[in-house]
Amino acid sequence: MLTPAQLLQEFITLWVVIDPIGTLPVFLAVTTGMSAAQRRSVAVRAIVVSFVVLTLFIVLGQIVLEALGLALPAFQIAGGIVLFLFALSMIFGHSKPEEEIAEAERVRQTSVFPVAIPSIASPGAMLTVVILTDNDRFSIAHQAITTGLMGLVLLATLAILLLATPLFRILGTTGAAVISRVMGMILAAVAVDAVLRALSTIGALPALGP
Repeated sequence: MLTPAQLLQEFITLWVVIDPIGTLPVFLAVTTGMSAAQRRSVAVRAIVVSFVVLTLFIVLGQIVLEALGLALPAFQIAGGIVLFLFALSMIFGHSKPEEEIAEAERVRQTSVFPVAIPSIASPGAMLTVVILTDNDRFSIAHQAITTGLMGLVLLATLAILLLATPLFRILGTTGAAVISRVMGMILAAVAVDAVLRALSTIGALPALGP
């Protein structure tokens, strides 16, 4: 059973990689010219698609790892490095609002791309849900908890999208970009922690604290 501290850490990690606020400009660009009802429909469909995709990665991602016989520390180190590079792209590269809004302006006919994928269910989010549940391979309880936490983040994302117009009027593109970069810093710390704990597991480093 996960401790309250572990639950909080998983929730924060999922919030960072899904980045609900960073999705705001993408959503607004996609839904420009739509009615309020159409915007709600796009938001709901995007959240449903994202939930299904990430849940599949929670379940099937572990099955694939088990079939390949990958050791957990190896996957944690590899995953931590990938997440760290993803975090660096959030900090130093184009932020989600800046990078995806140009594509969003060209793709208006669907909520699947780019709102659901890759804005909400991003490659980083897909990898993260696998890493979070791989500590207890095939543990239905842990999978259910992670899925529940992911559902809470997606519900918060839905609420933000439904309030997109007034929120973005307050934040602006610059504000959303700043928040995205702060999230990148948090994600970088999570990635480094995953690598350090994996090295500690194989004895390359002393045991780390909780």
